[in-house]
Amino acid sequence: MKSALVTGASRGIGRGIALRLAGKGYGLTITSRKDGDLQVLEQELVAAGAPKVVRHAADMARRDCLPALIAAHEDGFGAMNALVVNAGVGTAGKVADYDLKRLDKTLEVNFACAVVLIKKSLPMLRTAAAEDPVRGARIIGVSSITGAYAEPGLAVYGASKAALLSLLETVNLEESARGVTASAIAPAFVDTDMSDWVTDRIPKDEMIPVEDVVRVVDMLLELSANTVVNRIVLSRKGTNGYSA
Repeated sequence: MKSALVTGASRGIGRGIALRLAGKGYGLTITSRKDGDLQVLEQELVAAGAPKVVRHAADMARRDCLPALIAAHEDGFGAMNALVVNAGVGTAGKVADYDLKRLDKTLEVNFACAVVLIKKSLPMLRTAAAEDPVRGARIIGVSSITGAYAEPGLAVYGASKAALLSLLETVNLEESARGVTASAIAPAFVDTDMSDWVTDRIPKDEMIPVEDVVRVVDMLLELSANTVVNRIVLSRKGTNGYSA
């Protein structure tokens, strides 16, 4: 049985990815902060075709929670074919006015937790890659177009997502020869509740649909281990291609 761990799985992009993987027969470890949300999702995933689902509520802002999450997946599946680092927090504000109380949490959730999760998951990812040398194993990180291109008012958020881009590219240099590859998806505004704050100037029907991000994940997981895709930037129609 192929297996994947998806963070931020209870809503938005993470939920869409988890449902797609369930339909492809993956066993899944799902995590978000509230177990009640995960219970509802678990039922949906089983109905969609997941042969096994492991729930593990965890706060991505707390590093001490992360080893138990990885252990839960290992206990449930042994190996890991895909790690989807999706959980994130949004934060806006110009550098001159930025509320520094939000700095630590933004960096912790959007970047530091990815470092910990990847480090702890690598033994299982290497095992899966050795068992399936054609496909290998893949890490997918949901970054942001603001990590690739600077956006006024999103300096700290963009910096945290830029760090994720750099991390995943470096993982490829270190691990792809073993069959573990990493890809970042860097979309502009996606139609999720995280983007509600900007709907006064960007209507939801002009945002990227969640399903489009899911399709990119689907494509990445079908590639061979010989192919490395460092990053895919998704921009919105009618923009210059460099802004959220």
